[in-house]
Amino acid sequence: MELGIGQIILLVGTGLLAGVINTLAGGGSNLTLPALMIMGMPADIANGTNRVGVVMQSLVSALGFRKHDKLPVNDLGPIMLPTLVGGVLGAIAASFAPAAILKPLLLIAMVSMTLVMLLKPSVIAVPEGTQPFLMSERPLAWLWLAGAGFYGGFVQAGVGFILITALAGTLRYDLVRTNALKVACSFAFTLIALIIFAWQDQVRWLPGLVLACGTMTGAHLAVKFAIKASPATLKWFLFVMTVCGSVAAMFF
Repeated sequence: MELGIGQIILLVGTGLLAGVINTLAGGGSNLTLPALMIMGMPADIANGTNRVGVVMQSLVSALGFRKHDKLPVNDLGPIMLPTLVGGVLGAIAASFAPAAILKPLLLIAMVSMTLVMLLKPSVIAVPEGTQPFLMSERPLAWLWLAGAGFYGGFVQAGVGFILITALAGTLRYDLVRTNALKVACSFAFTLIALIIFAWQDQVRWLPGLVLACGTMTGAHLAVKFAIKASPATLKWFLFVMTVCGSVAAMFF
């Protein structure tokens, strides 16, 4: 697939914004999926191609948080396991079914999270000094993370909001470490999803790699911002992104 200069600018630009949004909140694929479809890709091909940028962005983000000692590794394996299982099942389902059937769930998830942040912000914005729970102490987190993995494997757009709900709301990680764990989980199940989509010939590698140049740059900048930003700033960024994501989901 050949790309013109306008298409390259579109992919890199939307990828950069998506990399920032996905690292600090979620919903960046609400920008990149339409950008890919504007180029003439069918929804299933765009869904598969989009995973190239998400995988590379998530890897850059996770390594960045790890470098600054913000990625908790003591419980990383148990946290990633249910998302991997869900991601495999979701990607298999997506390769044979239209992604449109989960759009109402995306909208419900983001609107619900917006209301939670507005009415009871402590659920997401964990007070400083809170000791997080282990997966073994919160069995409900397994269901949240498996559901997030399934959704992420299926359609990706907005999965960050579901992961944040599980990691901050259930396990009580602060927003910086929640985002670090979120991108680590996203990398794992999206990589598996990408392999499945590639196996089904639903990935266009050239536009996917161009998109990845933007998402990786955005992820790198977002990690630097997250490390320096105050918890209140991160909370309000997340709130604004949930509102924007809810609006975008109505028209996506």
